[in-house]
Amino acid sequence: MHYFARPIARLVGQLTKLPGIGPKTAQRLAFYILSGSQSAAKELAQAILEAKEKIKYCSRCCNLTEDDPCPICKDARRDGEVLCVVENPQDIVAMEKTGEFFGFYHVLHGSISPIDGIGPEELKIKELLNRLQDSSFKEVIVATDPNVEGEATALYLARILKPLGYRVTRIAHGLPIGGDLEYADEVTLGKALQGRKEI
Repeated sequence: MHYFARPIARLVGQLTKLPGIGPKTAQRLAFYILSGSQSAAKELAQAILEAKEKIKYCSRCCNLTEDDPCPICKDARRDGEVLCVVENPQDIVAMEKTGEFFGFYHVLHGSISPIDGIGPEELKIKELLNRLQDSSFKEVIVATDPNVEGEATALYLARILKPLGYRVTRIAHGLPIGGDLEYADEVTLGKALQGRKEI
């Protein structure tokens, strides 16, 4: 980075720390920011600082929120018997976009991954158990990602929640709408077979 002026190199270096941003994308973003107006750069910096200062965890569901409890947890119209456990706050956004789920959420902030040194203690599982104690929830839907870590997390949660009397379900995984069987991998096709329903 010695061919960049030090402030540019620093900006590029900070941008490469963001997930999914490699050196070339970081350079493109840095030069885009620099080619814009001073006020646009200030707006971006202020938006980042404001989000860091004002956003916190909801004391009930551990979602990111400005108000505590968050708007979803405060919504009395939601189904108090169903709790959906997700890995990350952005998963709630995806679930809400479906318009199909009307219960409450709990965010784990990750998944069990021994390779990365992430065990159950690093996730918001203790908060989940505390929340379930004082609630009317009957079903816990585990909506973790369909990968090794997500499966491990789902199995762990089922093992600790079923003995407590909760119905533990897992979101179905399988073929996307509009997909072709011939292009599906074996794992996806296997999950689609396991999750089959009567028609």
